[in-house]
Amino acid sequence: MAGFSSTWLSLREAADHRSRNHELAEALSARFALRDQVSVVDIGCGTGSNLRAMAGLLPSQQSWTLVDYDAQLLLAARSELAKWADAVEADGSKVRLKKGHQQLTVNFRQADLATDLEGALGEACDLVTAAAFFDLASEAFIRKFARAVIKRKAVFYTVLTYNGVQRWKPHHPYDNAVTAAFHAHQMTDKGLGLSLGPTAALSLSDQFKLGDYSVLEGDSPWELDERHGDGELVRELHAGFVEAIPETGKVDPKSFASWSAMKRTGAIVGHTDTLASPMF
Repeated sequence: MAGFSSTWLSLREAADHRSRNHELAEALSARFALRDQVSVVDIGCGTGSNLRAMAGLLPSQQSWTLVDYDAQLLLAARSELAKWADAVEADGSKVRLKKGHQQLTVNFRQADLATDLEGALGEACDLVTAAAFFDLASEAFIRKFARAVIKRKAVFYTVLTYNGVQRWKPHHPYDNAVTAAFHAHQMTDKGLGLSLGPTAALSLSDQFKLGDYSVLEGDSPWELDERHGDGELVRELHAGFVEAIPETGKVDPKSFASWSAMKRTGAIVGHTDTLASPMF
């Protein structure tokens, strides 16, 4: 499964971090509050943004395995984490980081989740996590993934799964038609089978409940406004639509030209966060 550019991931990081559902984040923290240490596998890690957002929620001793298909993103993650940390020490292929009172050991694992999910997850861990990932996955992959996590009796926490809500500022008469076309584009094969797009969070919840897990969900929308410093992200989001929608053939060119020409000052993009915990 191909990843995204480090430039795009860097641009969206601030919005991603502030949009996370605080109640679910607190529930995750409470789950491990009595532990001194925790082992975490982060799939589709990109440049390590998920680790940077989550480290403060977890025990003082943390062991992370960052997994991505893209070797260049893993190199970028190593570099960005070194900048983020208060202190860093290289230890062969892994790094040891100090951030506040926390000590983190970080391993980097290149893997193709489509062909080697078991190898990507490793033999055992306490927590499996991901961010902005599962709306690009198929129902079959999500079923297989949930079974693998349940087999390890690990807690599962994912954030920013797109849920279908899309509102632009200002409104354009063709917004709904463009959103429908975007969903059609999203629900193609991105490397993990036909993507579920806006129904992925529902599938995740169902699969973990079938495995006797307790599931909590919460909204985590992007609420973007150029007045609050989101102008570049809004422009790049709009540019992505301008590039993708014509590929679907679902909006007539004249209407789409009108839609594309409108300057956008903000957007609301709906997401769902999911926390699933074993009840045994």
